[in-house]
Amino acid sequence: MSPPERIRFLDAMRALLGASQVLDHAADLAPYATDWRGRYHGKPLAVALPADTAQVAEVVQLCATHGVPVVPQGGNTGLVGGATPDASGAQLLLSLKRLNRIRDLSAADGVLVAEAGCVLQNVQDAAQQAGLLFPLSLAAEGSATIGGVLSTNAGGTAVLRYGNARALCLGLEVVTPQGEVWNGLSALRKDNTGYDLRDLFIGAEGTLGIITAASLQLFTQPLAQRTALALVAHAQDAVDLLQQARAALGAGLTAFELMSTHSLQLVQRHFPRLRLPLELSTPWCVLLELSDSESETHAQARLEAVLGAALEQGRVADVAVAQSLAQAQGMWALREHIPLAQAQEGLNIKHDIAVPISRMAAFVESTAELVTQALPGARLVVFGHLGDGNLHYNVQAPIEGDAAVFLARHQETCNRIVHDAAAACGGSFSAEHGVGQLKTEELLRYKSPVVLSMMRAIKTALDPHGLMNPGKVIRP
Repeated sequence: MSPPERIRFLDAMRALLGASQVLDHAADLAPYATDWRGRYHGKPLAVALPADTAQVAEVVQLCATHGVPVVPQGGNTGLVGGATPDASGAQLLLSLKRLNRIRDLSAADGVLVAEAGCVLQNVQDAAQQAGLLFPLSLAAEGSATIGGVLSTNAGGTAVLRYGNARALCLGLEVVTPQGEVWNGLSALRKDNTGYDLRDLFIGAEGTLGIITAASLQLFTQPLAQRTALALVAHAQDAVDLLQQARAALGAGLTAFELMSTHSLQLVQRHFPRLRLPLELSTPWCVLLELSDSESETHAQARLEAVLGAALEQGRVADVAVAQSLAQAQGMWALREHIPLAQAQEGLNIKHDIAVPISRMAAFVESTAELVTQALPGARLVVFGHLGDGNLHYNVQAPIEGDAAVFLARHQETCNRIVHDAAAACGGSFSAEHGVGQLKTEELLRYKSPVVLSMMRAIKTALDPHGLMNPGKVIRP
C-alpha cells in the first residue's frame, strides 16, 4: 500500500470509528503487536477498535475494498501467535476488546449471550450471579476473551465433565470476509437444518471470519465441590486412578490434572508463597476435583472413599483433601502457576499434545527417554489435563545453559521427537492451543493431503482473497 493509499484508508477508518479508536503511532501499537510469550513481534498497519458488530462489519468491508488483511485479536493470551500480525506493516489489527457486553442471560433456557470481547471471568461471574455455571476455566481466564477461546476451541480444566469451548457454544454471530453479518445466535440444543456453520468458525482462529458474539450453554451450579492432591509414583498409576475415580464418581469428576514433580518445584522456586500441602516424594502429582449435587458431607465421603481405596491398593502414595475453599484454591493455584513459573525460569519449548488416555503412560515414559537422550540436561515440565488426554509436554533448557541458544538449536529436534511420538500413539500435535503461525508446518507434516485439500477449499470458498488472518493455520 502506497503512502497516499495508506492515508486514505486510515482517514476512512477514522471516519467510521472516530479518530481515537484508530491507533497508528508506534507506542500505541506496541501492546497489540507482540504475543503473550514474546515470541512474535509484528508491525500492524494500525489497530482498529470497533464498538459493536455493525462497526466490525464496516471495518471489514473497508478492508475488503482496499485489499487490507485483517488480524482479529481478543485478550492476546494465545500461545501460538494466532493473533499477532506479521512485520510487513500491511495488516490491520482488529481488536475486539470493546465488544465486551453480555447481551442476554436466560435462566430458563440456560443460555448466556456474550460479545466476543467479554473476558471469560466476567462471563463466569455473570452466570454465577444468576445461580448458574459457565464451566470453561483456564489459567488466563482473567484476560482471555470469549471470541479468543472459541477461535482456538480452548479446553481448560473442566473438559472431562463439560467438554471444550465447542461443546459449550450453541450459536455464533460472525462477520464474514465480505463484511456481512451472519446471525447464528441460538438457544437451541437441537437444530438439524443443514451444514453446521458454527463449527466451521470455532477453532478456525479468525481465518474464515470474525466471531463477534456467542450463545453459551450454562449449567446448574454444584451444591458442593471437593478438591484433593494425590502423589503417584508412575504415570500409569495416575491413569489407573483416573479410571477408578471415573467408575466411582461418574459425571461428578469434573477435573483430573497431572503434574510432574519438577513442574511443581518450579512453582515453589518462583512463587514461594504458594504452599504445597504434601512433601513431593514421588515423580508425579494428581489434582482431582469432585462436584456434588447433594452436600459437602456427601462430596467429602465420596472423594475420600475413592482415594482411601487407592491408598490401600498402593496406587497412591499420599493424599491431601482440601478442607476449605481457601485450601482448594491454593491447590488450584499451584496448577495454574506452572506456566507462569516456566516463563520466570526462561524460554522453553512448548508442546500441547493429545494422546489417547490408554496410551498416555507409555507415551510419557518413552518420550522422556528420547528427549533426555537427544538433549542431555534438558528438564521436562509435564503437566495438563490427563482426564481428557491433553498434556503440556514442555522442555526447559539445562540449568546452566543459555535458554535462547537452546531454543534456537533444539526446537526442531524436540518437536520431531514429541510430535512424532504423539502421532505414533494416534494423537495430535495441538490439543487446545491451536495452530496459529507457530504450527503451520506441523499441520502440513501430520495432516493428510485429503484433509489439507478440504481445508484449503473451505478457506478459498469463504475467504477467496485471503484477507482473514493470513499466514495462520492453513497456508495457500
